[in-house]
Amino acid sequence: MKYSSTGTSLPLLNPETAHNAALAALRAAGALPGGKWLLSKRYALRSPDLEREVFGMRFPNPVGVAAGYDPDGDTIEELSAAGFGFIEIGAVTPRPQPGSPRPRIFSIKSDNAILDRSGYPNKGLEYAMGNVRNRHKGIIVGCNIAKNNITSDEAAAGDYLKVFRNMYQYVDYFTVNVACNTTAKSYVLSGRERIEELLAPLFEFRRGQLDYRPILLKISPDLTHEELDEIVTALIELPLDGIVAVAGTLSRDGLDRGREYADARGEGAISGAPLTERAIAAVRYIHEKSGGVYPIVGSGGMMTPDDVRRMLDAGASLVQLNTGIRYGGLGILKRICRHLLADAAKRQKEQPDAQQDNQ
Repeated sequence: MKYSSTGTSLPLLNPETAHNAALAALRAAGALPGGKWLLSKRYALRSPDLEREVFGMRFPNPVGVAAGYDPDGDTIEELSAAGFGFIEIGAVTPRPQPGSPRPRIFSIKSDNAILDRSGYPNKGLEYAMGNVRNRHKGIIVGCNIAKNNITSDEAAAGDYLKVFRNMYQYVDYFTVNVACNTTAKSYVLSGRERIEELLAPLFEFRRGQLDYRPILLKISPDLTHEELDEIVTALIELPLDGIVAVAGTLSRDGLDRGREYADARGEGAISGAPLTERAIAAVRYIHEKSGGVYPIVGSGGMMTPDDVRRMLDAGASLVQLNTGIRYGGLGILKRICRHLLADAAKRQKEQPDAQQDNQ
């Protein structure tokens, strides 16, 4: 039996085919009369205690969908109906690109992980614009942007600016992906100078707009502390609004029984449970180094409700799921929200007791 992105077992389907089938089923469910209401009843858990104010926006809960789950924005309305606090589409590139040759996504079930060398397949800017242009205005949508694989590194800034400029009026925030590592030729930036060259045209364009769109930087988990320090410096000194930490890792650390399987399949980024501790550590480091005043979106290795709670405790303002949904199904969101509400109630109960002891 093969892994399914809905958390069920589907015969004869590889992970990519299973995930595409899950998205198609989600779209079909949402198209039925009352379909979105049924999705909400089954999966969503809404409470004022889950709401978060971040980037000047009110999020219904802190748990969103990470880029890569629905790259073209085909299921924005359905994912929102299922209860996710926000949806990040992408990576969106100026031109459509097919991605790497198949097979290119492999499930490593023994380690709750995925090996991804998909090469960011997407239908391009125009297609994604059509989806976000028509979505419900009450849904918070972010756009993860990247360069086309055929674009040289020297010309990358032009690709990022083209997507940013054209999507500006249709989405709520942008994530500039500088950890593009599922391609044959990775494009991973760490130095302040190269990152600033990429971001400067975006800042300049934003200055001329009436509406303000937050710009976040998505980083690799494979950065050293020195490289993370440069990221924090950029966060403090540039008009960046936050960090998304982290993308998939090129390291095989954290793999146990699946390491030999992954090595046999060669290059690619690992996501899922082997990334959990590294992602939490990166968020904690950035939070502490930046003084805790900049929003951080925790992404990578969020597989369980406890992973999400620990990520928020480490300093994340919001979290994102991708592989966690593929393994746990849409039902993982309600489990997370219940866990967060129970944890908040427990802490609230403990607080008066602690205050009374101090008196």
